[in-house]
Amino acid sequence: MPYTIDQILQRDAFSHPIDFQRGVVLLVDKPIGWTSFDVVNKIRFKIKHGLGIKKIKVGHAGTLDPNASGLLIICTGKLTKEIDTLQAQEKIYSGTIHIGATTPTYDIESEIDCTFPTEHITREAMDVAKVALTGPLLQIPPIYSAIKIDGQKSYDLARRGKDVEMKARPVTIYSFDITSVKLPEIDFLVKCSKGTYIRSLAYDFGKALQSGAFLSSLRREAIGDFSVKDAFSMDEMVLFIEKATSSAIKTE
Repeated sequence: MPYTIDQILQRDAFSHPIDFQRGVVLLVDKPIGWTSFDVVNKIRFKIKHGLGIKKIKVGHAGTLDPNASGLLIICTGKLTKEIDTLQAQEKIYSGTIHIGATTPTYDIESEIDCTFPTEHITREAMDVAKVALTGPLLQIPPIYSAIKIDGQKSYDLARRGKDVEMKARPVTIYSFDITSVKLPEIDFLVKCSKGTYIRSLAYDFGKALQSGAFLSSLRREAIGDFSVKDAFSMDEMVLFIEKATSSAIKTE
């Protein structure tokens, strides 16, 4: 393990001085409405202000969309070098798929652009569709994503009305469970590999049902062995950093 247990900070972990510049792993329950960079910037500001320093490295191990909540792993100091390793771990998501309509962004960030029949959809058909979308897949990411095409983010190109061709990428859906059905809403739990777009999974699920679908809610439950159950809320994180920096270890 590239970090020690004392560098992984959970809600009840404040029992010793913390060396933010040596590096710590912070578990945050990102609220809806915040971007992942909002969280990083807030934490960076609080640490810099608390320690009275001009700069410190802070980064996250895997973006969550603003409309999603759940686990965001934040690394500080020298542990930002471990972000790629953390980001590569398997992830677990829970959420809700809305059946019978699509949106350009594949989620609730944009308005419904098409509607589809749902009368033919049965639980058996859902089970067949989820099995077809489990295992190694070639997944086409949403046009409205941060993937770069010729140096530009695809969502910037899409918003300017440019034709954007997204290339399929290999991902793995380790498990895809339907936890509740109250049409048009279907709740799910998914375990997947790095690089999986749950928005695309929702869209493909609708197509597999000969209908349409978009992601109406999403929560990241876990990344590898890290669980959102151990994460700080943003209010808790701010208070934690204020307390921790008052007795933190200051290094050059």
